[in-house]
Amino acid sequence: MTDIEKLAAILSQSSSAVFFGGAGMSTESGIPDFRSATGIYNQKLNKKFSPEEMASHNFFVNHPEEFFAFYRARFVYLDAKPNAGHLALAELERRGILSAVITQNIDGLHQVAGSKVVYELHGSIRRSYCVQCGAKYDVDFIMNNIPIPYCEKCGGIVKPDVVLYGENLDNEIISNSIRAIAAADTLIVGGTSLIVYPAAGLVDYFRGRHLILINKTATRADVDAELVIRKNIGATLSEAVKEAFG
Repeated sequence: MTDIEKLAAILSQSSSAVFFGGAGMSTESGIPDFRSATGIYNQKLNKKFSPEEMASHNFFVNHPEEFFAFYRARFVYLDAKPNAGHLALAELERRGILSAVITQNIDGLHQVAGSKVVYELHGSIRRSYCVQCGAKYDVDFIMNNIPIPYCEKCGGIVKPDVVLYGENLDNEIISNSIRAIAAADTLIVGGTSLIVYPAAGLVDYFRGRHLILINKTATRADVDAELVIRKNIGATLSEAVKEAFG
């Protein structure tokens, strides 16, 4: 039995699967990751500041014009489309097999693909808000109001609803993610190195039957997994869904 056939068999028997994904889920849609050798955080973008500094809350507060220029150029990919993996997960949810998607990505492609229950650990580029009055804005407001987007209601700076360095994850999203993983019969971990905490620690709450890893490089959870697949996550999920359900 091939790995795809094994994954298909597991999915066909699952009723409360959860997918936990990272940057590898989005690279197949043309969005660069952050931590690989060619990722954003290894690029020399500015002589004075590192990419990690420029993606911090402190930089947002103290250098807003430079922050937004960096953000628009390196974080927002509105032309990106959901790949076969995003579509496969949405199909699993429609079939009542997948109960939640938990993602470290901020691109919103899971929702574009049709997934309804998505917990975005690091927020989303598609939402923004005024830091003073809380007024809500979409991504176009930030992209079109250059250099610094100011609130039309109170004049405060409009911040992308993404978690920057130095900011905490949303407690409600963490709680919902823990509940989903703890109740899952199958956990598929894909496209993540499992080295960024606290997100990576969510895997430890899984008590279900099937742990599956789909990642091109080794992770700390491989030793506990029933199935480890070292292939592209989009093609793997898509082929498994087709194998299971035609």
